Amino acid sequence: MSAFDALMTFERETRALEQVAGRLGWDQETMMPPGAKDQRAEEMGAMQAVIHARRTDPRLADWLAAAEAEDEVGQAQLRHMRRDHARATRVPVALAVQLARVTSTAQGIWAAARKDDDFSAFAPVLETVLALKREQAAALAEGGDLYDALLEDYEPQTSAREIEAIFTAMRPRLVALRERALAHPPRAGLSGVFDEQAQLHLAGQLAQRFGYDLARGRLDKAVHPFSSGSGDDVRITTRTAVDDPFNCLYSTIHEVGHACYEQNIDPAYRMTPLGQGVSMGVHESQSRIYENQLGRSRAFCGWLHGQMEASFGDMGLGGAEAFYRVVNRLHNGFIRTEADEVQYNLHIMLRFDLERALISGDLLVGDLEAAWNDRFAADFGVTVARPSDGVLQDVHWSVGLFGYFPTYALGNVYAGCLHAALRRALPDLDAHLAEGDLRPATEWLRETVQVHGGLYPPREMIARASGATPDAEPLMSYLEEKFGALYPDG
Repeated sequence: MSAFDALMTFERETRALEQVAGRLGWDQETMMPPGAKDQRAEEMGAMQAVIHARRTDPRLADWLAAAEAEDEVGQAQLRHMRRDHARATRVPVALAVQLARVTSTAQGIWAAARKDDDFSAFAPVLETVLALKREQAAALAEGGDLYDALLEDYEPQTSAREIEAIFTAMRPRLVALRERALAHPPRAGLSGVFDEQAQLHLAGQLAQRFGYDLARGRLDKAVHPFSSGSGDDVRITTRTAVDDPFNCLYSTIHEVGHACYEQNIDPAYRMTPLGQGVSMGVHESQSRIYENQLGRSRAFCGWLHGQMEASFGDMGLGGAEAFYRVVNRLHNGFIRTEADEVQYNLHIMLRFDLERALISGDLLVGDLEAAWNDRFAADFGVTVARPSDGVLQDVHWSVGLFGYFPTYALGNVYAGCLHAALRRALPDLDAHLAEGDLRPATEWLRETVQVHGGLYPPREMIARASGATPDAEPLMSYLEEKFGALYPDG
């Protein structure tokens, strides 16, 4: 067996174990009995110990030194494996295991604290998670920037300074759009009671219409919607609220974007470094374009309006155009996942700045709630009344995902580039969307992005698909055109 073949055999086994560990995390969020939390932490720690031992196996260095790739695919496999091995060997096994145990426990503590609106109940374990993540970052950075070292896990070859520059360019235009819309009289949302089982039934139908293969996946409820897995086992979750069916439906469409990316990767890449999305920014580009540019388009909303009336009866809106305006209304709100397309990015900028300050040590956990509330009041003009609407609303920090948040807005930027290219490729797209036919759009995304998995670096992937170096201009032009029409001057 050649060094390259030995590497790939070993890698496939490691990836299979990582899928098993991921399934434990899915179960913890959906079906695990609450009394199992301590045992699950031990199980997660044990799995991490096995995986870390494989990621740092002494044979890997010899194989990587001797391995030769025969084609572009092999070269990409080696590029990923060399990067993964270098990062894994910098982190002590005891630290990796401790992080897995603590974050498993912290997730349950966060969920209880969120339910009780008590940040003080979560703060001590968050301090522990943060200390461990700073220790991990120091090991990975080797003298470089701590936050960049963590960001590399989610958006390779991107720095916080580069993201900051993108956000700085976007922010004034986003704020101007926000102020323009808020100068109009507030627009009401939906009112009434919407049966939760009917929501889930329609969500399942939408998932399949957007291309999600339920023979290789499943849809469940969770506190925080997410997607998990790859290849032939990709699972998604959503949530319901009796007074807000959009929460369920658009969360589902969002997670379907993630899931379709994973399901549509070339089967030849399965259980290899190329068999998953190349970065969280590219991943978010799929979920955001499914949810927003497709799912919230005027054409698709016309079709969805009919489906919702069939499910829930007359909603008293007066027609499809009014429905479209409700779906896309810009309004102040506390929850990131419920934010409109304009203000969503401002939510991410807040989190990006706060978590950078936490990692650098410029912000202490004890001051985090106040810092969040002060920043939110300054950015959105409203006061956070309870932690579940503020610092406790997201699961990310409890599970150690520092560096993840900026990829949401970066995904919006990538989605803007892809949407512009999609419109050029499919000039009759709206005619299909008006019939509820997503296949031309999702097939284009499958062929140009999803099938490639991790073959190309993130920015190269978007450039290949869109035909241009990715930047924020297509996104901002789309937002200004759409919301300019929804909220005209005068």
